Amino acid sequence: MNQMTKITEVDPITLQVIRGAFETIAEEMGHVLYRMSFSSIIRESQDLGAGLFDTNFNTLCESESTPMHIGSIPGYLRGIAETLEDGEWYEGDAVVHNHPYHGSSHTPDLAIVVPVFFHGRLVGFAGNTAHHVDIGAATPGLIIDVPDVYAEGMLFAGTKLYRKGEPNNAMWNYIRRNSRAAGQLVMDIEAQIASARLGARRFVELLEKYGEDIVFGAANQLMDYAERMTRQRISEIPDGDYTAEGWLDDDGRNRDQRLKVKVTVRVRGDEVEVDLTGSADQTPTAYNVPFEGSTKVAAYAGFRKLLLDAATSDTRVPSNEGSFRPIKVTAPLGSIFNPRAPASAEARFTQCNRMIDLIIRALAPVMPEQVIAGSSASISFAAYSGVRPSGDYWVFLEVNEGAYGGRPRSDGPDSIDNLMANTRNNPLEDLAMHIPMICDRYELRDDAPPGAGEFRGGIGVVKAQRVLTPAFITHESERHTDAPWGIFGGQDGACGRCTISNPNRPGEEKEMHSKFSGLAVGADDVMTYYSPNGGGYGNPLNRAPRKVLEDVLDGFCSPRDAREVYGVAIDLETETVDMATTEKLRFAMQRHD
Repeated sequence: MNQMTKITEVDPITLQVIRGAFETIAEEMGHVLYRMSFSSIIRESQDLGAGLFDTNFNTLCESESTPMHIGSIPGYLRGIAETLEDGEWYEGDAVVHNHPYHGSSHTPDLAIVVPVFFHGRLVGFAGNTAHHVDIGAATPGLIIDVPDVYAEGMLFAGTKLYRKGEPNNAMWNYIRRNSRAAGQLVMDIEAQIASARLGARRFVELLEKYGEDIVFGAANQLMDYAERMTRQRISEIPDGDYTAEGWLDDDGRNRDQRLKVKVTVRVRGDEVEVDLTGSADQTPTAYNVPFEGSTKVAAYAGFRKLLLDAATSDTRVPSNEGSFRPIKVTAPLGSIFNPRAPASAEARFTQCNRMIDLIIRALAPVMPEQVIAGSSASISFAAYSGVRPSGDYWVFLEVNEGAYGGRPRSDGPDSIDNLMANTRNNPLEDLAMHIPMICDRYELRDDAPPGAGEFRGGIGVVKAQRVLTPAFITHESERHTDAPWGIFGGQDGACGRCTISNPNRPGEEKEMHSKFSGLAVGADDVMTYYSPNGGGYGNPLNRAPRKVLEDVLDGFCSPRDAREVYGVAIDLETETVDMATTEKLRFAMQRHD
């Protein structure tokens, strides 16, 4: 049955019950996946997503996980339809898929999809994706400077790990023999299979309880509702073309060539197009973005943030396919956001964050109460690895925090994940228990101020990780040259930094590029990452003097900046604001402006 061709009107009470059931199933799938996994990137950081889908590959529900994972699964499903082993689904099948030119987000994100059969007929799918610690690429864990997609590690396209319930042992052995962290990889894939099978079982239970017509009728109504609400929000934006531009540091190899990102947002009635024409051509490294699995998904996520944020919306809109329908995404073939095969495209995340950052900047003039100033809009994704005395590899993946820009009514959040990552930090105790590393420093950044404004930008993180043995580091980050932007009179934030040092050689500190691959380091070498600070929102002279005082006392603002930037005179001895002097300072500064 094609669920989209049969319409059954479902009463409001049953509709909400089924909506709750869908959301609970997706959350349970995600919970099982991260609780059963062994690698910290899934088990602790929860770099994953899970959900249910109909036979037209529409998202029926999704876990509250990383947006890039969930929004990408329909693209995976379309890619699987093109490449499926046997060309047909059977009960008991389990497919692994990660090919970036057949819909995947990027190669380390393996999808596991199982079919859902009801009364002997295929009615949908349960699936998930998760970022894996190592799939056998040219460098452990992450990869940037490689010539093509074949250097990214194992490629799977519609590959059945189980066929009619029986394991494909040859494929399982292939996976075991082609990863530096084979034990973790296999066990994490098994956790994904368990999660997907649970979702399929819960889906069938829901169908048995309410009937196929009611369940899919409710699903279609919920998708239509999400579409209707998205269109309503879009229609509130004045029609027009809105453009913003920014620059990426480099492609990980050609250090003197910055890469342009240009976003044009076209609003027409209740529909919107995100046009990336004018952005850089595809790169000769892995610094490209798969169009179906990542570029489109980033645009969808950006508009969900702007238009359907649960904290600012009167009504909570379900996370399903309907919210994607009014949004069109355009990127020229051969550009960084739509590379031609077989270009490598593993290191694709910072570009997606910058796209969202620029969508926000482009729409700021017509959405001043909904936007924020420039965020870190990057990601620090680091892979640390080494070889144990036994000859086995250890590999650790880490996602570091950033900071948001100032907001219309409050400061930007400090040390928080970047616009669309939503991964959790990894407990330091877990790190020390499992791998030969120690965290020397983990705190708010104190070497550069956040962007000043009526509402200041958020403060980024500084994290120093020390390896205890010889090791390799690959690091993907951004924004060493293009600071987060201030808005409506707010000042720009601070660029990011990355250094390599060693406590046994004080005074020797090497400034690193924002991204580098396979750097060999020695015992006690330390990588220190400083994430960008967010931009400020509004004129700094309008900031409440009490807030400036608090920032000075907390060490986030110097007394000099308080006076020269905010026009606030601080008496450090009494820890108070000299209001008379402050009024005079601000009056003089406003006249000068």
